[in-house]
Amino acid sequence: MVEEMERRFVKFPQNTVLGMLHLPALPGSPGNTMTVDAIETFALRDAESLIDEGVNGLIVENFGDAPFYPASLPPITVACLSRLAFQVKQRYPTIPLGVNALRNDGRSALAVAAASGADFIRVNVLCGARLTDQGLIEGIAHDLMRDRHHFEAGAIQVWADVNVKHSAALADRPVEEQVADTIQRGLADAVIASGSATGQPTALGEVKRFRQAAGETPVFVGSGVCRDNVQQFLLHADGVIVGSAFKEGRSATEQVDRMAVRDFMQRVADAAK
Repeated sequence: MVEEMERRFVKFPQNTVLGMLHLPALPGSPGNTMTVDAIETFALRDAESLIDEGVNGLIVENFGDAPFYPASLPPITVACLSRLAFQVKQRYPTIPLGVNALRNDGRSALAVAAASGADFIRVNVLCGARLTDQGLIEGIAHDLMRDRHHFEAGAIQVWADVNVKHSAALADRPVEEQVADTIQRGLADAVIASGSATGQPTALGEVKRFRQAAGETPVFVGSGVCRDNVQQFLLHADGVIVGSAFKEGRSATEQVDRMAVRDFMQRVADAAK
């Protein structure tokens, strides 16, 4: 059964580039000013721009919903995420799609992925604990992986941050140990290295340490990737997750800038030569 599930995992090419679909504030959150129809139009426009310019996959995320719940999201948010992820997947069925339910509701993200046909989820704190602006967030691997098994959602990959952005460690612990635990004890299918905040550069040295500790498990860089540093990161990581660098004015809340994506993807193509 395990081997069968693994064969069903979506396959990513070398030098994978994933584009963020940063959703505007959803209904129920303090910043909401748009209908769900308008948010859907926004998301599908960004998806079209990213895919037309050659990105390999997408991640849909309730980025506009600050302040974020530390754990369980309200039903309206889960419902909206499910609808929007489903519409993106229906429009682009062959493009890998991920779901991130901020701040750390991986269980809802898994449900959204199962309902929408998405291929993977991102979990900010799968193992351990982090001090964040939402307070103390503790790992959810014990519940999430049982959900995945119980609901026969084993083909949905779980990608986990280690030393996630917008957070601080409670104790000093080598990143190599954290990566190993996240993979071996948390059962993550991929690990993500990031900088201190959205759009902030990830330390190249940190990525190298992830690579050494992760073995055959894929490593992705999850923040601060731009046209000027992507080639360096791809020497050590399997792929990158890009948000702000693809947006108008390099602002995560704006729409995707096609020319920025085109220029970035050319740098990725050059790195493969």
